[in-house]
This record gives sequence, C-alpha cells and structure tokens, in this order.
Amino acid sequence: MAIRVTPLHPHLGAEVTGTDLANPLGAEEFAEIERAFHRHAVLVFPGQPLTDDQQIAFSRLFGPLETSPEYAGSKKSRLGRPEIADISNLDPEGRVMTAADQRLLFNRGNQLWHTDSSFKYVPARCSLLSAREIPPAGGETEFADMRAAYDALPEEKKRALDGLVVEHSIFRSRSLIGFREFNEEIGRELPPVPQLLVRRHPGSGRKTLYLASHASHIVGWPVEEGRKLIEELIAFATEPRFVYQHRWRVGDLVMWDDRCTMHRGRPYDDTRYRRDMHRTTVSDELNSVERERGTAAA
Repeated sequence: MAIRVTPLHPHLGAEVTGTDLANPLGAEEFAEIERAFHRHAVLVFPGQPLTDDQQIAFSRLFGPLETSPEYAGSKKSRLGRPEIADISNLDPEGRVMTAADQRLLFNRGNQLWHTDSSFKYVPARCSLLSAREIPPAGGETEFADMRAAYDALPEEKKRALDGLVVEHSIFRSRSLIGFREFNEEIGRELPPVPQLLVRRHPGSGRKTLYLASHASHIVGWPVEEGRKLIEELIAFATEPRFVYQHRWRVGDLVMWDDRCTMHRGRPYDDTRYRRDMHRTTVSDELNSVERERGTAAA
C-alpha cells in the first residue's frame, strides 16, 4: 500500500496513511515522509499503537534525541526512559495526580503557545507525540504555522524584525502561570539562551518567525518594550487562519517541526480524567544565532 498524504489545513498539517511505523522504513518511504514533513510541518499518523522502543526508533531517523529532565516535583520517572518525555497527568505509580502536585502545575504551562526546547542553547528540530490514553473531552493540541505568519507580515515589519535576537528561558514561560517550584539543578542546567526572532527554515527554505512563551525579551531593547513586541507577534501568528487543531484518538502519532511552528495543549479535567501521552524530541544541530553567523561567514 502506497503512502498517502492528505492536507488538513491550508497552511500546515497533513494526515499520512499507508505506512506502518512499528516496522523499519525503506529509504524511499522515509524520504516521502520527510518531504511531507518539510512541506506541511505537522504530520498526523493515525492508527499507530507504538511501543516506546518503536517510537524511539522512528524518531531517531530524524536526528539525535533529547533527554528529558524532571523539571519539578518527584524525580522518579514513571516511564524509565530518558528519551521519552512523560506528557501526562499521571504520577510515578500511574495514578491521576492531585491538584497540588507540582508536576501537574508545571505541565499546565504547556497550555501556553510555545516551541519545544527553545530555551535550550541547541533547540529542538521536531517533536513526536504518541497518544496512549485520552480524556473524553478537551486536551486537543493546536499548531500555528510561523512561516505563513511571517509571510503575512507587512514588508516594513519584516525589515524591522530582521536580525533581532530574543532571550528564551523556561523560567519565563512558567512565571506566566505563577510557577516557581523547579528542581534545584534546572537553573544550572538551563540558563537563558539567545535565539533569532526570524530564521530561515532549513526544510522548506522559507523564512519563519521563532516565537514562544519561553521568549523573555529582545536583546538590547528595554525589557517591557521587547515583551510588548513578542506578545503582539504571538497574537498575530496564532490567529485562526494560521492554526490547525488536532483532536486526539488513541493510537495517533503526531509530529511537528519546532523550527517553524508553535503549539499549545487545550485544557481538560486533569484531576479527574487520565491523559497519557509519550513524547520524543529530536535535537537540532546548531543554535540559531550560530547558524546565521555561519551562513553570513560563508
């Protein structure tokens, strides 16, 4: 059966069928998936009930995997695999967390528009999320196309944004929801980092905004002035015309390009219903500022 790619939105998102990700992919099959990924930025693979090992194997085709620290609360891992981020409301014993659980509070920050790992010096290339259990209502994930948003900006605005550098920090995004109870080593491991506000997306060659709730301020600008611009751009880039909403089904694997999209989880009753999602994250190659300097030097 041949791979079929069906667009889900005018700007981003496509459903991919006709492949079995539980088994090794041939070179041509992978190349077809990669082409679709570069074009659509978000790929939905329905009916893929993967094990963690199978998800890790498929993810590694796109590059080296990040490992996920425990940002808050118990340092005991429920899943036991550093390559798998536990995007759930379940405690280490598999029970639904209580309202006072620090990890549950931390994870609610994922309901802000963000880009995975933009707060790391070498940020994420892409993320892959596997739905193992879903709540009966809510918990959708929305994706915004930052390439289409950049294209829609007035030319004068594009010129004004070119070359701006933004400082990103996990502490900035969590401060927006009032969370401060990080595990003590996180501050040492994840200091603030610079990222370009406008980048060229390697997969498509198109220019793209690079925004997130992790974006703190613009380097060299007064802090509040920079934050006002960041908030303005996030509001523009997440207008409905740029957004695809995914309604999860058990067995869905969804992957997205962190270099040219933002996403957010939607609320659900997280102290009542189980939501078990396993995420792998592929690391990029360079910090965006380094990449731009390398391009300029060439």
